[in-house]
Amino acid sequence: MKTQNYILTIAGLDPSSGAGITSDIKTFEAHGLHGLSVCTAVTVQNDIAFKNCIWIEEQIILNQIETLFERFEIAVVKIGIIQSWEVLLTVVLALKSENPNIKIILDPVLKASAGFDFHSTQNLKVFEKVLQNCYFVTPNYDEIKALFPAKNIEETIDFISEKTNIYLKGGHRADKKGWDEVYYSKIVKLNIPPITTAVSEKHGSGCVLSSALAANLALKFSLEDACKNTKWYTEQFLNSNKSLLGTHNYKPNY
Repeated sequence: MKTQNYILTIAGLDPSSGAGITSDIKTFEAHGLHGLSVCTAVTVQNDIAFKNCIWIEEQIILNQIETLFERFEIAVVKIGIIQSWEVLLTVVLALKSENPNIKIILDPVLKASAGFDFHSTQNLKVFEKVLQNCYFVTPNYDEIKALFPAKNIEETIDFISEKTNIYLKGGHRADKKGWDEVYYSKIVKLNIPPITTAVSEKHGSGCVLSSALAANLALKFSLEDACKNTKWYTEQFLNSNKSLLGTHNYKPNY
């Protein structure tokens, strides 16, 4: 099995396929990769309403991971919703055990767009250990403000940057809406402005961005090029139609 052909998503199942593992798989395949998936939750939702979340047991998640690594070489993984930071840390350490060099892209989903809270109370010390084992974290502005409530955004960015790279999504910004920022190598900042004006918001656009970033890294683009390609892909997704469910007709910008 060739490493570069396979990529893994660890996330929840969204019946509308706008977000979660099915959305990630669409994104991976649009980039020419074969997507593997581990289910962490079964959600009861459509593109406008989130009603319930049934969490998959930790051991079953670990069994899924172990079974995939028995068969496939996996160099990059995207992680979405997981029940708690404690379970997330267990999953991250299991991935590192399977492949010490694996690149983990974490989308720290705290709340569904319909208002469902995934993580109301968390052990931040555990989350710090998670960050230390990730290659990228991809919060939006609402999420980065909520991750460490005692810190302001600048303090949170500085704190996280000491542990991992940040792709800060700009869709929820009050100023410069749509401007993304990437923080890497602790001190380097990359500004990525909007390329076009989005036709409409899309259910699962955060999932799409993080899985596109994972895909570009799996394709061995440099960090900066991977981030720019990710922005390009996400904006094509946002402009694909006027509904809440986007399509994945990828036209590379390279």
